[in-house]
Amino acid sequence: MAVIEYIYSAHSAFAYLGSAHLRSICATHGATLIHRPIPLSPVVEAQGSLPFAARTQAHVDYFFGREIERWAEWREVPVLSYRPTYHDADYTLASHLIIACGDRGPLVDAVSHAILRAHWCDDADLSDERVLRAVIDALGMDTEALMQRANLPEVADAYARNCADAQALGVMGSPTYVVDGEIYYGQDRLEMVERALTQPFRPSRWRNPPVDG
Repeated sequence: MAVIEYIYSAHSAFAYLGSAHLRSICATHGATLIHRPIPLSPVVEAQGSLPFAARTQAHVDYFFGREIERWAEWREVPVLSYRPTYHDADYTLASHLIIACGDRGPLVDAVSHAILRAHWCDDADLSDERVLRAVIDALGMDTEALMQRANLPEVADAYARNCADAQALGVMGSPTYVVDGEIYYGQDRLEMVERALTQPFRPSRWRNPPVDG
């Protein structure tokens, strides 16, 4: 069975924009989706990327403004017309809730999508336990049991492993998809991800040029 490893942050705009389409791809091809929530900043900064606060206004306006609007229209998904109010809040608990559902299956698929959607459609504060409880309640799940699992040490350990594994893999941002060991960065690569499930791309012939000196 085909497998897609899904590496993303619980507050990622582009993970949200691709979430429904990703689930549709998995359903169409019978692929197993493996969820790997990560803390985004330590992962991208490990690759030498600038922290968000250090990026130019032109970069922010394009990639985290206009591109979000256009992709939301293209994917036909609703999205806020502004950056979420609590986007810089701690999303550790939200990530732990996703991990507490297991790394695959309809439960984690639903919880992950609901959390992403709440942040980008309802301006939800992912650091607020009451808000997260309401998101899980709306899914008709056992919120108390899930919250208890989210606070277990092994869940925190899994989150830390996801971070370390993503750093070692060279993940540059959220979302990143891995199929047969090959990385596809960004929800705008989902069509390539779908193609790779049935027809792998030819092996890379790219060679880095030698470094002078």
